[in-house]
This record gives sequence, structure tokens and C-alpha cells, in this order.
Amino acid sequence: MKGRISLLFMLLLAVPVRAQTLGEAEEPETITKVGTTAAQFLKLGVGARAVALGGTFVAEASDLSALYWNPAGLARLNGSAVQLAHTQYLADIDYSFAAFGLNLGNAGTLAASLLFLDSGEMEVRTTRDPEGTGERFKVQDFALQLSYARALTDRFAIGGTAKYINERIWHSTASAFAFDIGVLFTTPFEPLRLGASIANFGPKMQMNGRDILFSTDPDPDRQGNVEVVNSAYLTDSHPLPLLFRVGLAWYALATASHRVVVLTDAAHPNDNSEYMNVGMEYSFRNLLALRGGFRNLFERDGEQGLTFGAGLNVRLDRTLRVRFDYAYADFGRLEQTHWFTFDLAF
Repeated sequence: MKGRISLLFMLLLAVPVRAQTLGEAEEPETITKVGTTAAQFLKLGVGARAVALGGTFVAEASDLSALYWNPAGLARLNGSAVQLAHTQYLADIDYSFAAFGLNLGNAGTLAASLLFLDSGEMEVRTTRDPEGTGERFKVQDFALQLSYARALTDRFAIGGTAKYINERIWHSTASAFAFDIGVLFTTPFEPLRLGASIANFGPKMQMNGRDILFSTDPDPDRQGNVEVVNSAYLTDSHPLPLLFRVGLAWYALATASHRVVVLTDAAHPNDNSEYMNVGMEYSFRNLLALRGGFRNLFERDGEQGLTFGAGLNVRLDRTLRVRFDYAYADFGRLEQTHWFTFDLAF
């Protein structure tokens, strides 16, 4: 009975509650701060399995994509593993992820990863040359991440990530260091797992580089010794996309041949309205998995929605395992994306 009361108390803490003064009507919020943060590629997600589940991976994180969703999930990694993921994102943008993890036994789990986004070449256009100047440029973003996780008890694990973030637009760049932290808890009700994470906690980013430099005459109507002054545009600094997630994973069915897990996440970003994700996975003999989900429920003016996918898990010998995952994600009027992930565990 005491365990159930503790669980209920934790769940109540996980549900966002908005205080309202008695007798006053709550005014609708209209400001969501969309487009006010830097490093937007940090919000795209990682791993075809997690994407197929609608992004409900905070409480289920168990492979190297946990570096993105909840670093505490790395504590569930056995042995060593490599993960490679790629998607042709919207507008023909290449988005890739590579990670390596090593279980150190009682010392915990250590992992490193790289997130990389490449827009491809585009024409340089100006107000003077709207059809193009003949030059071409790229937008390239990356994040180098180092993560550590440890199981403090058989039910509770904690993990953290330190990351270096860099954005480049032609000859201008912005960079910052940030941190993630996450926890994973198996409740006294065994089939239920609770996870929570905070991602991208760090300073603001500001663009600098030779693209913002220019020369000007401070007073073109007068002749003097100072005809040209080297100047620079003053660029604004923008915060990172801070995101708090809390999720539940319920193992509704777990037998030797069949497993069904139902998942839900709630997210509170600093640059959009709050939203929820839901997902479900069915696996047969830990060999074939079918997944489905729905992303960003209740998000204001959101275009994301239905997701689904499948996975094939092949054990080559006692210590070597290969897994292939695919995911489809619908973006409404922006069409869809296809995600592919390769996992090697040894």
C-alpha cells in the first residue's frame, strides 16, 4: 500500500499543473516563442525505433539513441554497441547520427556520439541579386556528445551528457556547451517504468564571422580623412531549445514469444506549446518488431502526427547482434520523412 501511494505521488508530480486563482477566468496563452531558439537540429530526434514510437522513448530508452532521449537509459546497455542512423529530412536536408557505447560493469556506461545536419549547397541571393550571385553556401550543424550513466540500484539509474554544439551558415558560426541529465525508475508495479530528462541546458548562441563584416562611409556627404570604417552587424544571441520530458512505459504483455509495450511522453519546450507523444510496440521472439505512434499531440499549429515502423533483430552468435530499424513520420503539409538505423551489439 505504501509503495502504491509513493507511485501515485510521483505521477502527480510528473503531470504539469497550471495554478489558477479562485474566481478568476484563465486567459488563453497566445505566445509560444516559436522560432526564438538556436540549434533547431537538436529537436529532430534520433533513432528509427524511437521515431516510429512517436518519440515516446524517455522511459523505454535502452539502446544508444538514449544519448538523445534520456542518457540514464545507457545504464541498460550490455557489452559494447555501435549505432548509425540517417534520414533525408524535409527540404532534402541530410541528418545523421553515429554513436559508440561501452559498458564498464559496476563503473557504469560510457558513450560518445555525433549529430550532424547538412543542408546541401544553396545559391547565395541578395536584394541586389535575387536570382543569385553565382556563389553557393551550406548550412551545417553538429553536436559532439559524451555521456555517462550508472544504475544506482536495481530500479533506479541516472545519466548525463556533455555536448559541444556548433552551427555554421556560410562563413559565420555559433557555438556553445550544453548538458543533458536524465533518470530512469522501475516502479514497484514491475511492468511500469518512469523516465524523465532535461535536454540542452546551456548558454545562448550568437553568430559571428566574416559574413557579418562590412565597410561604410560614416558621412557620405562630407570629404575627410575617414572615408571607410570597418563595421560589423550586431547579431542577437538566442537560447538553446531547452526541453523537459517525462514519460511512462507499460509492459502490457511479456511472455517468451510476445511482448507489447505501451508508451506515453509529455514534453515542455521553451520555444513552443506543451505536447504529448503516444506509441506502442509489439515484438515477436525478440526478432521482429512492429511499431506505431503519434507525435506532438496538443501542440499549437503543429504539423507532426502519425508515425510507424518496424525492426529486425538478428543474433549472429552468443555475443554478436545486429538490428535494423525503419520509421515513417508524417509531417502533414510538409509531407513525410523516412528514418533508417543500424545497430551492432557485441
